[in-house]
Amino acid sequence: MSSIWQTSVRAGEKWSGVIRKGRLIRFTALEAGANLSAMIFHAKDLTERYNMPDSLKAQYTAHLTRGNTLMSDNGRVLASIVEDSLGWHDTISGYTTRALTDRKYGKTTYQELRNEWHRSGQENFAVELTRNGLGVRDLSPVVNLFSKVYCDDEGQMHYATEHCPAGATVVLRTEMDVLLVLSNTPNPLDPRTVYPSVPVNIEVLEAEAVNDDDYCLNFRPENKRAFENTWSYHQLLGL
Repeated sequence: MSSIWQTSVRAGEKWSGVIRKGRLIRFTALEAGANLSAMIFHAKDLTERYNMPDSLKAQYTAHLTRGNTLMSDNGRVLASIVEDSLGWHDTISGYTTRALTDRKYGKTTYQELRNEWHRSGQENFAVELTRNGLGVRDLSPVVNLFSKVYCDDEGQMHYATEHCPAGATVVLRTEMDVLLVLSNTPNPLDPRTVYPSVPVNIEVLEAEAVNDDDYCLNFRPENKRAFENTWSYHQLLGL
């Protein structure tokens, strides 16, 4: 697999970009305790985006790992998880707000600290969405890569503090042209009171074509139907 492009997203930073179908996106935590919040949209129709409820109920899960797909609200596959060293990525705890960030880590301002100020996920996403022709009305559920959040028997949500070691990786394969929007900000349930500083590397590579015995395709019957919907969309457009 040949590498096409790579960058690192440092703590508090944000990033967005369009990645064509048939690519691998490898995320690597450069230190322990990473959390990278991701929104994903169909690049050619930004009204089509990752549908968290459908993705979870169709695959009988509350978290994502290898074999799972990120389904859109049109029943198509935006991306698949083809490699995963952790086995669990959070889908249910969302992203930080300004109020939560100030309360947990202390109030900071750009005027005082410049790029070292504590940014929130909500603000980062609002900026990147606006840059891509969207807005705050398009704020939507995220996948928190590298984080594990689970519920106990009483329904209380817990953050697994030792889940992500340095060097942990997860690889997405794009099944459609996608707009990926990222915020390297803390998981809202992370109990640490010092703002986490964990850079994440992103590398885009060529992917091999999906074949009949593909693990993600056959992970669940619902996955196969979503792939078929995706292929039909591309065939009708001659893509």
